[in-house]
Amino acid sequence: MIQDIPKLYGLVLAGGKSTRMGSDKGLLKYHSVPQQEYLYNLLDEVCNTVYLSMRKDQENHLANNFKVIVDQNEYRGPFNGILSAHKAHPEAAWLVLACDLPLIDLSSLKRLVDGRNPEKLATSFATKKSGLPEPLITIWEPKGLAKAMTYLETVESSCPRKFLINSEITLTHPERDEILYNANSLEDYEFIKSKIALSDGV
Repeated sequence: MIQDIPKLYGLVLAGGKSTRMGSDKGLLKYHSVPQQEYLYNLLDEVCNTVYLSMRKDQENHLANNFKVIVDQNEYRGPFNGILSAHKAHPEAAWLVLACDLPLIDLSSLKRLVDGRNPEKLATSFATKKSGLPEPLITIWEPKGLAKAMTYLETVESSCPRKFLINSEITLTHPERDEILYNANSLEDYEFIKSKIALSDGV
């Protein structure tokens, strides 16, 4: 067993361009506050500290009470934010959340944290239907991210899921697959808003 388990930091990936949505997905409101703030607060319940991963030009619209790691633009896709965080705090494990996960909740995050295996490179949520790791709701151990940096030097694909599929990781499942639903378009947004309103009895 690992004697000193790395501290767990939280990272909300909010630096994407949100092209399909047409507006910044991190600023959309599903739960009465901007989604990036909602996820930040959820992570704060289960992590030692939390950061928003953002582009430099997004910082101007942010309240001062959020910690930020600015994307360093050394990598393509989601690895850009994840590895920018790893370089800032290489000793930490990172619980990474994409800002397009409107149905994620605290009990699901606790379930993921409880299933963490620090001896593996990562611990990922996966739907029961696909059985595939969801890299943007994953606990990345520091050794896993170090290995990802080496991996990206030798391959053309920057797909974090492909890296996880070919790595020693632990998979765990949420109670319901819909927890991992991605909202990437305006239609998705309206669907989730109506679903949340129904569940809240509105």
